[in-house]
Amino acid sequence: MAQPVSASERQRGVVRRHRRGEGLERVLGAPALFATAYGNVGSSIYYALGVTALYALGLTPVVFVIAGLFFAATAATYAEGTVRYPEAGGSSSFARHAFNETVSFLAAWAQMLNYVATIAISAFFVPHYLSVFWGPLRENPWDVRGAIVVVILLVLLNVVGIQESTRINVLLAVIDFATQVLLVVLGFVLVFSPAILKSNVIWGQAPTWDQFFLAIPVAMLAYTGVETVSNLAEEAREPARSVPNAYKLIAGAVFAIYFTLPMIALSAMPVSFVNGEYSTVLGENPPQGYANDPVLGVVKNLGISGDFLQALEIYVGVLAATILFIATNAGVIGASRITYAMASYRQLPLMFRRLHPRFLTPWIAIVFFAGLVPIVVILPGQTTFLGTIYSFGATLSFTVAHAAIVALRARRRDEELVFRARPNLRWRGIDWPLFAIFGGIGTGLSWLVIVVQDAATRWAGLGWLALGLAFYFVYRRRFVHEPLKATVRAPALVLGPSLELLYQTIVVPVVRNAESEEALVAAARLAADRRATIAAVHVLEVPLELPIDAPLPEEEAEANDLLEDARGFVEAYGVRVVTRLVRARRAGPAIVEEAVSRQAELIVIGAKRRLARGRTPIFGRTVDLVLKDSPSRVLLTATRKAA
Repeated sequence: MAQPVSASERQRGVVRRHRRGEGLERVLGAPALFATAYGNVGSSIYYALGVTALYALGLTPVVFVIAGLFFAATAATYAEGTVRYPEAGGSSSFARHAFNETVSFLAAWAQMLNYVATIAISAFFVPHYLSVFWGPLRENPWDVRGAIVVVILLVLLNVVGIQESTRINVLLAVIDFATQVLLVVLGFVLVFSPAILKSNVIWGQAPTWDQFFLAIPVAMLAYTGVETVSNLAEEAREPARSVPNAYKLIAGAVFAIYFTLPMIALSAMPVSFVNGEYSTVLGENPPQGYANDPVLGVVKNLGISGDFLQALEIYVGVLAATILFIATNAGVIGASRITYAMASYRQLPLMFRRLHPRFLTPWIAIVFFAGLVPIVVILPGQTTFLGTIYSFGATLSFTVAHAAIVALRARRRDEELVFRARPNLRWRGIDWPLFAIFGGIGTGLSWLVIVVQDAATRWAGLGWLALGLAFYFVYRRRFVHEPLKATVRAPALVLGPSLELLYQTIVVPVVRNAESEEALVAAARLAADRRATIAAVHVLEVPLELPIDAPLPEEEAEANDLLEDARGFVEAYGVRVVTRLVRARRAGPAIVEEAVSRQAELIVIGAKRRLARGRTPIFGRTVDLVLKDSPSRVLLTATRKAA
């Protein structure tokens, strides 16, 4: 006889069937992570191509290949670090666990410079591509004015809390990649010339060796937004698989475009000797050059004409402006996230963590770091400076990330890793990460090249670091009264005279029982009242006799089905929820670690109450361990069990 189905089970089943019928699964796997992140990383082609060509000239394709090798190493580092510590912060988080809070601050402050530069350069190029409708937008002062309007608009939207659509971002990323591939195909058919590419290079002169070495860190503009996947890790159901695979897809796609499109561009706009200098219009300023809109320059020099050229120009201009607008918004979100994280660890004053009383967004952080500072950087209207200042912060941040992974491998050599990037070298009992060592040397030397060769970037970048470190020293000593190296968590946010706690993130461990369902109900009601996010976590306990990453297909399928049920159950309350499948030897420590990594203010956990006899746990070993070790508040939903 068939078993009766409860109303709640029917509801969850309908939700699950409905969700599986949708075109896009909101639980991000590798393809969805790739598509979402490529919209940010792939946008850099619209400005990095011209800025790099200014220095690298005919060797621009080679420079992008070299930068691509460093990016591949950096992607491996971020994949391992993100799976290990799935929290916002990227290199800053890695440094906190590997070294101390001072190094973590240095990495976070360098990241802040990255986000400021990302906002500035992405916004600065939006009007350049919209110049297909009005020519003066290509040049000063209208490009500066247009960029400021873009920044102000996005700051206001983010203060109000209007969120971008993931589906639209994914769709635009797919269209963007397809358009770039189309331009490459057209270029190979119409203008590609190995002979021209060979004649573009005059070793030691075009470019000079100084220009060549400076072009390598500048070319890392191509990988603006690499930390997007790290920030999206909480959206991934199985980060140990989806995060590394997403990084591989991004590295492959970006590498393919940056290897081929520059060859097309330099075939169409070759290096020439003018007024005693070697140059290419690809890297020259308007009105003669295309440094401000290099992809439009490629379109205009493909040898096509008439209505098709005009239509292609408008299409590429609108698409590029849209992609850059979204990339600017991603920079605004990233700046607010890193600021919030820094304030949460008492690296910045708590005012930057303060939420707007109506919109519940970190408005002070958004206005200052995503608005005022980028506008100051935009005002001079210098494209090359925007590129080199980004590279200054990025190469330093990447170097810290590589060093942190190396240190973690050495200091925590016996710690089991769900994902271990490759290649590695086993020596003296340690699996040394060759990718991190190679990447760290490359990005570290690139940072030194920028510091030595570019005076404006040197003083601006070092001044930024000095100002930040001085502020950190004074703030920690005078206001926090804690050692510079100590990790200190800020208290939970408090709103209004009622002193009602505001929970931003609530972790709920889920299993298949009634107590877990009660915990989900309690968490959903709290989250609905406070606009919080629920992280539904299931711990897959791997037996000691198996490797931590051993394939367990049946258990994984059951766990994923359970998480899908939890998602549908919570979303019925109108609450944002992310799901996470964690592999561990024991559930208790894994739950605590998950709450710490997410900076969760609350854990809601269900349990059956037992009568204590001798050393028998009151609620069970897992729950008792969470109650004992969690730095977050714990709300227990318990049912009484008879003796």
